[in-house]
Amino acid sequence: MTPQLYLAPMAGITDWIFRLLCFDQGCHWATTEMVSAQGYLTAPKDRNAYKFLLARHPKEGPLAIQLFGSQPHFFAQAARQLTDLGVYAAIDLNMGCPAQKVVGGQSGSALMKDPDLAARIVEATKANTFLPVTVKMRIGWNDENKNAVAFAKVVESAGADLLTVHGRTRMQQYSGKADWEMIAEVKRAVCVPVIANGDIVDGKSALECLKITGADGLAVGRAALGNPWLFGEILAALEGRPYTPPTYDEVIDTAMSHAREMEKWKGEKSAVLEMRKHFAWYVSGRRGAARLRTRLNLAKDFKEVEALLRSIAEE
Repeated sequence: MTPQLYLAPMAGITDWIFRLLCFDQGCHWATTEMVSAQGYLTAPKDRNAYKFLLARHPKEGPLAIQLFGSQPHFFAQAARQLTDLGVYAAIDLNMGCPAQKVVGGQSGSALMKDPDLAARIVEATKANTFLPVTVKMRIGWNDENKNAVAFAKVVESAGADLLTVHGRTRMQQYSGKADWEMIAEVKRAVCVPVIANGDIVDGKSALECLKITGADGLAVGRAALGNPWLFGEILAALEGRPYTPPTYDEVIDTAMSHAREMEKWKGEKSAVLEMRKHFAWYVSGRRGAARLRTRLNLAKDFKEVEALLRSIAEE
């Protein structure tokens, strides 16, 4: 059986438009941007911020909703309400986000320093949903506290149905190399499926990661920015098929389709601002990209953006 490919959740990025692009290229599972369990329960339900975070397109594949926080009773209530919506395939618990504003509230990867609290969160969530409950974690807080194996056993015992392990510590953030050997130790220590995350950037690294970790699947995050075709490349490698990358014209066509969907969803003004980072990722690594990014950030509308993007091809 082909290992499952997951789109890792990324704040401000993995909305339904980006997820759908990845599903179209062969992604099997995706996860929403992280949603505060407490915020979901207390924020007005018509607030755009939450409407956008929770939005799901009917053509998407299986989608987990990711919750973060530090109080089990909020997870319990949120799990119950989100399950009743009937649109999500799983509930994912964020125990890996390294952002200071998240760990400062004892959430995200800060939970790796408190396995007992992490277990209570898993138990509370599990008791209030029939959906699979999954956990996104790291290998530890810092180099001196790599407790991934012990932590994985605790959350597995609490009821976690699957673990996604990012092979870096919280203090590493996204720097340095991902420790695939530590992910392999987690895989050997638990019975539930383990998804490897970190430094999976192409077909070759995907095969190498699976060989080292023995993982049941792969989660791809930052490497998919501006490159949803990465899922197709990885699938080709897994199946021993040749892979042909998209032409630059195809990249531009996808970037503009992405932009138009964003415009229809959020309006032109918001879409132009939000798409700037995506346009930069779509042209990353190409000749003249740095100069082009500056000009893209000054563009007033998508007609101007498309002309700038096409200019690279002409050059």
